[in-house]
Amino acid sequence: MPESRAARDTTRPSSMVSMNDKDFRRFSEFIHAECGIKLPPSKKTMVEARLQKRLRQLGMPTFREYNDFLFSPAGLSEELGQLIDAITTNTTEFFREPRHFDILRETVLPGWLKAHAHDRKLRLWSAGCSSGEEPYTLAMVLSEFAEDHPGFRFTILATDISIQVLEKARRAIYPEDRVTQMSFELKRKYLLRSKDRQRKLVRIVAGLRDAVTFSRLNFMTEFRFNEPMDIIFCRNVMIYFDRATQETLLGKFCRQLRQDGHLFIGHSESLTGMDLPLRQVAPTVYRRV
Repeated sequence: MPESRAARDTTRPSSMVSMNDKDFRRFSEFIHAECGIKLPPSKKTMVEARLQKRLRQLGMPTFREYNDFLFSPAGLSEELGQLIDAITTNTTEFFREPRHFDILRETVLPGWLKAHAHDRKLRLWSAGCSSGEEPYTLAMVLSEFAEDHPGFRFTILATDISIQVLEKARRAIYPEDRVTQMSFELKRKYLLRSKDRQRKLVRIVAGLRDAVTFSRLNFMTEFRFNEPMDIIFCRNVMIYFDRATQETLLGKFCRQLRQDGHLFIGHSESLTGMDLPLRQVAPTVYRRV
């Protein structure tokens, strides 16, 4: 997931296998319980389209057979990751919602450094990191800050539910047109161009790759880190959860966030009406109280 979301395919080829309403209800309830993603009946055609390839790969002629396999003990362990990758799409970019990085650089980091001096590393979590653009952007911002503030140290944890996008994130290879909004100076310092210029690819430099630890995490499970986080970025993920799931997840985030730590959410997301120990300090930026 920033942004891991249910895709929006709306057409169905005539050769597609159909899913009946009963199988869809069973399937959507399972996805909601396992991943938090809400799939209303209007998404049935999308689900059918997205799973056609899996049915062909498994040699299964019907969704009934696929559901029976999925809900078996072997299916749950073998297929869940493939299923999540099939029904989710990951949309993100470098320096997305740039005002957040300005607030981080100009307000949050100086405040943290003043409070903690050089007694420990800052811990930051990119929750729903998708294919890596957000955590690598954060690594650039924190690295630039460290250059101007000797002794400042940090760690970045980046998690996502999708095995496929985590593999892309670890490779850290992107088309050149994905980095057009970055400054020349940042490109020079943090990107490597492909030796084959025809390929038009760039790769994040090794030092920056090493600054980020990637791990798979399902928000619907109970999780706890060895130490709480100072900053959590979870942007454009919760909009695909229902309100109750959002509030439950945010409660988990608060339990993993230090007192006075900061939470950044997407500009289309809101905490209005939720009973959480968070105080808004800027649009879509909150401090743990």
